[in-house]
Amino acid sequence: MYLRVTTATILTVLLTAAALAQTDASVLYENVRIFDGHGPELSAPSNVLIVGDKIETISADPIDAAGAEVVNGDGRVLMPGLIDAHWHTMLIPSTPDEGLNNDSGYSTLLAAAEAEATLLRGFTTVRDMGGYSFSLKRAVDEGLVAGPRIYPSGAIISVTSGHGDFRQLHELPRRPGELSRMEELGMAMIADSPDEVRTRVREQLMLGASQIKLTAGGGVASPFSPLDASTFTADELRAAVEAAGNWGTYVAVHAYTPEAIERSIAAGVKVIEHGHLMAEDDAKLMAEKGIWLSTQPFDASLEGTPLSEESGRRLRQVITGTDRIYGWAKQYGIKTAFGTDILFSPAMARIQGHMLTLLTKWYTPAEALEMATGTNGELLQLTGLRNPYPGKLGVVEEGALADLLLVDGDPIENINLVANPANFLVIMKGGTIYKNTLAP
Repeated sequence: MYLRVTTATILTVLLTAAALAQTDASVLYENVRIFDGHGPELSAPSNVLIVGDKIETISADPIDAAGAEVVNGDGRVLMPGLIDAHWHTMLIPSTPDEGLNNDSGYSTLLAAAEAEATLLRGFTTVRDMGGYSFSLKRAVDEGLVAGPRIYPSGAIISVTSGHGDFRQLHELPRRPGELSRMEELGMAMIADSPDEVRTRVREQLMLGASQIKLTAGGGVASPFSPLDASTFTADELRAAVEAAGNWGTYVAVHAYTPEAIERSIAAGVKVIEHGHLMAEDDAKLMAEKGIWLSTQPFDASLEGTPLSEESGRRLRQVITGTDRIYGWAKQYGIKTAFGTDILFSPAMARIQGHMLTLLTKWYTPAEALEMATGTNGELLQLTGLRNPYPGKLGVVEEGALADLLLVDGDPIENINLVANPANFLVIMKGGTIYKNTLAP
């Protein structure tokens, strides 16, 4: 009798041993000043011990951690990893035409390369607001590729001609029982009745969606729907909210205009994405009902984005509302999240950190950083039991998940530091160091 040992068996043993070793691994940051994701003040010089994937101890006194990897902060700032609350993991590397014509495997490989770049820009978590990101999320979670934590929405759910409907005219009329190429790839799904909405929502939840994304109105990059169009009916929106609520999670809607926003709020939607063309009464209503605003600081510097002439015109229209919505968000105390909503351009993805600095037109640097860390971490908790990463994100506190950046400078004093990834000397996600320029 003998034991047959194969290469696969050896590999399994090695990976299991590595995983067990990682569980007990520890890292000690010494002499760091902490921005904790909550307030404007940095801590006194402190030490932070990471054990496994969590922050175990924070102390002004020395920490005895025999065997820990030591990172000497030398008085630098330790802060939470950045969170982008409106990202499109699968839709950045390619144009819509390329995405529809590439095979799904190649598109996922392109997205994996961009995911690593995202992590190395200091964004350790993204809330994916449309696209088939489930396979990439699994690969990241299993350590096969480097990338941020992904909170997936799955396919954008839209209506015929709505924002997210990238079908060509020759694909009309729609044939019952047939899926378009766009739907086969999981980029977007068309739902033209409450029953269809329920089906599409439940499919995304079955695939692993942590929240659901619908498009309640037209958009900048919509091939067909005007910016002012309202799409889903009240009954359709309520069907989505009910189906998501049955799974303990929520619906977020793409909506710019008052009608789309008000209809969505009445249906029970918890998060409005964008909202740039809302009325002041909408801002008051959102504050009163505790509805989140997940929006982006779109300004004239983004007008160079590669868009069609019509989409460029719509972007300029959206930009006219940016100043108003942030003013109302502050005035009325709306829960506001930071995101970028970059699409179809790896070049634009590189300004992800720069877009955070644009918030300083309305907020202090500390308030902007808090929005992209602690506040966005609070938004992620809306997923309830569907949260793929239970635990606190966006904060530096004992028991929180260890997603951390060591910054070469003080980002509260100079927020432009976050626009240049070279200023992140150490990037950690889940207790694993992905970049360390201080290592000997």
